[in-house]
Amino acid sequence: MSAQGGRITRQLPGILALAALIVVYFVVRLPTHSAAELQKMASRYSFEPMSVQMPGGYKQQTVRQVNQDYQHIDAWISSVGSGISLNDLDGDGLSNDLCTTDPRIDQVVVAPAPTGTTPRYASFALNPGALPMNGVMAPMGCLPADLNEDGRMDLLVYYWGRTPIAFIQKATPPGTKLEAACFQPTEMVPGVDSVGGVYHGPQWNTNAVAFDDFDGDGHEDLFIGNYFPDGPVLDPSVSGGVVMDDSLSHAFNGGTDHFFRWTASGWQELDDVLPTDVSKGWELAAAATDLDGDQLPELYLANDFGPDRMLHNVSTPGKIRFDMVESGRSPITPRSKLMGIDSFKGMGIDYGDLNGDGVFDMFVSNITTSFGIQESNFAWMSTVKDLPSARAWLDGGHTPWRDDSAGLGLAWSGWGWDTKIDDFDNSGTPAIVQTTGFVKGDVNRWPQLQEEATANDVVTHNPWWWPNVQPGDDIAGSQTLHFYAKDDQGRYADVAGDLGLAVPVPTRGIATGDVDGDGRLDFAVARQWDAPVFYHNVTPGQGSFLNLQLTHAPATGATKGSPAVDAQVCVTMPDGSTKIARVDGGSGHSGKRSNDVHIGLGSVTGAVQVHLRWRDRTGQVHEQDLRLTPGRHALQLDAQAKEA
Repeated sequence: MSAQGGRITRQLPGILALAALIVVYFVVRLPTHSAAELQKMASRYSFEPMSVQMPGGYKQQTVRQVNQDYQHIDAWISSVGSGISLNDLDGDGLSNDLCTTDPRIDQVVVAPAPTGTTPRYASFALNPGALPMNGVMAPMGCLPADLNEDGRMDLLVYYWGRTPIAFIQKATPPGTKLEAACFQPTEMVPGVDSVGGVYHGPQWNTNAVAFDDFDGDGHEDLFIGNYFPDGPVLDPSVSGGVVMDDSLSHAFNGGTDHFFRWTASGWQELDDVLPTDVSKGWELAAAATDLDGDQLPELYLANDFGPDRMLHNVSTPGKIRFDMVESGRSPITPRSKLMGIDSFKGMGIDYGDLNGDGVFDMFVSNITTSFGIQESNFAWMSTVKDLPSARAWLDGGHTPWRDDSAGLGLAWSGWGWDTKIDDFDNSGTPAIVQTTGFVKGDVNRWPQLQEEATANDVVTHNPWWWPNVQPGDDIAGSQTLHFYAKDDQGRYADVAGDLGLAVPVPTRGIATGDVDGDGRLDFAVARQWDAPVFYHNVTPGQGSFLNLQLTHAPATGATKGSPAVDAQVCVTMPDGSTKIARVDGGSGHSGKRSNDVHIGLGSVTGAVQVHLRWRDRTGQVHEQDLRLTPGRHALQLDAQAKEA
């Protein structure tokens, strides 16, 4: 045998292994979509970008001042705080009012949604009035909610550096244009300390909220999820008093979570609702809805640096209580892919029925950057076919959801943040919108971040060990908005590029709503260190739809009822299939959709059967079947549902 033949013989096992690997790759690799297929999927949608009117006169910044211990990572610390919501603030019957938190000016701005017509009012910044403030705090998000049940929408603003402020909308004469004077700033947490009008109260650092009736007494309650522990994160005059996470995948040293229960005499904070290791996760997003048919909302907490949490609601009126549930262990499923046990970086969460079985699924954003940090998003798909089965699983301490993000084409997108599952073409098939991107600059810092990701947990809590991330540095800075459409085989593909939505700017919050009443869902996007953008839905030839405004009966002295948060809607189509939705009380990262329920009906033109389930103001659960024609309906939910 020649020397060359001997070398080939010795290398034959390796050659065969490589050949086998190549064959397996081509056999098991996930299918991709051609350019023509993507264009065809995108042709179902069309959006017109429009600028959001912002007030002038405010000094702009490009990075925040931070604690001295954070100065070498000030761009990292400055990577959140851009939020946006859509709702009906002026009472005209349309969800055409925006509330945005803009880090460039650190103001909370209310503005009319742009629709090509003359603005109904001038945009304005909310004024905290006589409430104590200081120069080392910043707004992080804005939640529209009727906080005092008078039928007018208020705004809850949450911050880094202080407790939340409730901007309560005043009663005004008919025809009054919306302005800052229409809102009365009120402390959410009473007894805040101040010296000479300067805030000296608890330094909460909030990034997640959820508004729902957690205890089942008929009145919505409030969850506040903090990211950093209480401390001077944004105070450049201080060195110390702050930490980073004590693990990149198993951290339980974040800010403490808080629950507030509505009472007739005011908001009551409840202690010790969650165990310490759950309460001190690094929350970036939260979402609540009833998942098992008992009209008590479950709560999903999306945590950075550690496991997300699924909390099964076992509350009773006056007492909010949850049981933590987890996926069952599996020899073929990694821990990182098990609900409640995962180790990924949860950034956003939304509910929607992605497989059409009448049980809510979930889409969760994580960090999924190739050659950066390659985790995966979660598409938690239900494995049961009805709500009683889901309840049996949850009662047993386990979750009936399994991640199928790879199989659905949803696993990898980028440094993910907020996400919304909605039907933008009224086809009856929801799309998924997701924001991505982190810090935009010119110097690639992924290598240093990868080193940090493999660091020992003993050192990660100390900011000194973190690599520099300052103005000019870049980590996922050119990632874009994603718009996932579904093909005929049930797989999703990102068609944002074909729709003109793939702008290389880091994005954060997403808000959806039908701002002009034309039956097409529009959406607005908050962009970190850039102007927010509004996408007007101009999709041609869309299907029919149901848009439901579901409210409680008006309280005594009120002329209008509050949104019936978490009222559940199930539409039975002529072919027997179902479409489900709910009144969302503010799920997600920093984007809050309208309270309206929007369901696409495809080609259906006649009346459809609608099953409603809700809890009235006395805490009683009701169910009712209606037949509704496609279009817009306003229903008042009391002991019975009736046209408002």
